[in-house]
Amino acid sequence: MRGFWVTGTDTGVGKTLVSCALMHALRRAGHAPVPMKPVASGCTPTPQGLQNDDVTALLAATSHILNADDIAPYRFEPSIAPHIAAAQAGVAIDIGQLLARAAELARLGPLVVEGAGGFLVPLDDRFSLADLAVTLDLPVVLVVGLRLGCLNHALLTVEAIER
Repeated sequence: MRGFWVTGTDTGVGKTLVSCALMHALRRAGHAPVPMKPVASGCTPTPQGLQNDDVTALLAATSHILNADDIAPYRFEPSIAPHIAAAQAGVAIDIGQLLARAAELARLGPLVVEGAGGFLVPLDDRFSLADLAVTLDLPVVLVVGLRLGCLNHALLTVEAIER
């Protein structure tokens, strides 16, 4: 069992709920899944660093002793696209570092990677979350927000995933 990549048609469609449900199902099946959220925006500053509700939920769903730094190496305060938040923070998102972190976490158990926003969200001017997903070669779970336009969003996302 290698794990899953969880993406959505948009932000706020239930990726975290599905990721946590997958992790609970894997645990019931005898696995010890490991969460990863490569980039997270909309974080709250705390004395312990930037905290994110999605990351907190993912940590609560795993049996491993991990922290936000372990599973979410790039966290940003503004609720904006990660590549814009990174640029504003003067941070370069390094896809090589993300791949290395994923490999490290995958040694602990099946990886459940939750993307940010949609499948094609940019990480910088060259790479997107899709590039990371393709390189990790995990089966993709698509979460579709049930709202007006969702069929088009779902079909476009499936097309991007299949490319």
